[in-house]
Amino acid sequence: MSAGAEQDREFEAFIREQRSILVGYLCRRLPEEDAKDVAQEAMVRLLRYRGLPQEQLRRLVYRIAANALLDRGRRSGGTAAPQQVSLSVDHDWLASPEPSHEQRIDTQQQLVHVRRLILELPERCREVYLLNRIEGMSYPQIAERFGISVKAVEKHISRALKGLREGLARVEGGGPEEEAT
Repeated sequence: MSAGAEQDREFEAFIREQRSILVGYLCRRLPEEDAKDVAQEAMVRLLRYRGLPQEQLRRLVYRIAANALLDRGRRSGGTAAPQQVSLSVDHDWLASPEPSHEQRIDTQQQLVHVRRLILELPERCREVYLLNRIEGMSYPQIAERFGISVKAVEKHISRALKGLREGLARVEGGGPEEEAT
């Protein structure tokens, strides 16, 4: 399948996913049939931006819908739609695809701890773990690369996971972060 066809398929899936959410949002301001019309108009206008990532499309579709709502009000003489549409009102119910600032900081701290814990693993254990989890190599491939048995690879992975699990438990449990320094 060509990249353009794949992009079109993803865009169509996005439209199907977002349409009912957008109609629900617009129903807070308009009768249902009018909300469906404005949503349809917004989706048509969104077509010209179909190459953008879905995160941007998700934000853009509400901006376009608000503008379509204003245009509709202007065309009908100004009384059917408010002169100004707030983009922040009623958006609290929409789930943001972006993590909160606290979640980002927490994730960054966890990554720092995980990296440190991986570096603390014994060298062979660390190499085997990274080849499997990062490089995607299978146990037999790793065994062949190091000239060891698959069972030995399993033991290295098990040892790495145990070390990471215990290290994260120490960090999350508020215990001493540095056991052997």
